Amino acid sequence: MTPDVALILGIDGLANGAVYLLAGLGLVLIFSVTRVVFVPFGDVAAFAALTLAAFETGRVPPTIGLVLVLTALALATEVGSLLRRGETARIPKALLGWGVLPLVPCLLAWLASRPGVPAPVHIACAVLLVVPIAPLLSRVVFQPIADASVLVLLIVSLALHFLLSGLGLLFFGPEGSRTQPLASGSLPLGDGFTVSGQVILMVASAIVLSGLFFLVFERTIAGKALRATAVNRVGARLVGIRPARTALLAYGCASLLAGLIGVLIAPVTTMYYDSGFIIGLKAFVAAIIGGLVSYPMTAIGALAVGVVESFASFWSGALKDVIVFSLLIPVLMLRSFLSVHEEEEEEVDQ
Repeated sequence: MTPDVALILGIDGLANGAVYLLAGLGLVLIFSVTRVVFVPFGDVAAFAALTLAAFETGRVPPTIGLVLVLTALALATEVGSLLRRGETARIPKALLGWGVLPLVPCLLAWLASRPGVPAPVHIACAVLLVVPIAPLLSRVVFQPIADASVLVLLIVSLALHFLLSGLGLLFFGPEGSRTQPLASGSLPLGDGFTVSGQVILMVASAIVLSGLFFLVFERTIAGKALRATAVNRVGARLVGIRPARTALLAYGCASLLAGLIGVLIAPVTTMYYDSGFIIGLKAFVAAIIGGLVSYPMTAIGALAVGVVESFASFWSGALKDVIVFSLLIPVLMLRSFLSVHEEEEEEVDQ
C-alpha cells in the first residue's frame, strides 16, 4: 500500500460512495414515508442500465414490456378497488392516471429505439422508462397492505425482488451489458495521476441531486408533505395530506433516483438482470448507518461503505462484500447502546 495506491482507492471509493449515496437516499425516502424497506430498488437501477444498453445496440428495450405488464396489473387493481367501493365516477381518472400516463414513457422509448436518435435522448428515455415501475409496484403490492407491520412489508418486498429478478431474466436474458461512457476525458491531479470524466460525473451527480432533494424538502409543498407524512402519518392525514399520494410521490422520486444510478454505473460495471441486488444491499447498509431516517448520516454512511469496499477489494477481492456487510454489526451494536431503552413495568396483582 503506497500513497499513490491509496489515492486511487480513495477516488474509486468516492465514486462508489456517490452511487450508494443516491441509492441510500431513495431507500430512506421510501421507508420514512411508507415504512417499506424497498428491496427491489437495485432491480430498478439494473433495468435502467439494461435499457440504455438495448438502445445502444439498436434494439427495442424489453423494459417496455415490463412496464406494460405492471400498468395492466395496476389499472386492474385500481378499477377493481373503485368498483368494490362503488366509486364508479372516479374510473375515468383512474384510467388516465394508471392506464395512460405510464404508457407515455413506453411510447417515447419505442420512438427513441429507431436509428439516428442521439445518445442524450437514449439516456433520458432510459431513465423515464423506469420511473413508473416503483409507483406501479406500490399500487399493486404495497398499497393494499399499507397498514401491515414492518416485518410483513419487508417479507413482501423481498418476495417482490425475487419476482422482478425472474421477470428481468425473462425480458432481458442472462447476458450482461455495459454501455458507452457518459463523459470522456480526464482531470490530471499531478504526478501522472488522472481522474476519469465518468468518475467526476458520478460524484458531481450525487452532489447536485442531494442538493436538489434538500431544496425540494425545504422549499416545496410536495417536499413538506413528504416530511409531514414521514414524521406523523395520522397528523398529516388530519391536516389534509393523503398518505397514499405522498407514498406514490416517494416511490416516483426513488424510481427516478434508481434510473439515474443505472445510467451512471452502466459504463463502469457489467450489468446483469440481477446485479441490482448487491447495489441495494450496500445502500441498505448506508441507510442503516443513518437509522433509516437521517439523510445526512445516510450520506456519510454511503461514503464510508464506498471507501471501505474500495480498500477491501485491494486487500481481498473475494471478501470485500463480507467486509462491507460486516459494518452492520458495530453500527447496530452502537445504535443499541446509544438508544434509550424503556424498561417494561410488570403489574403485580395484589
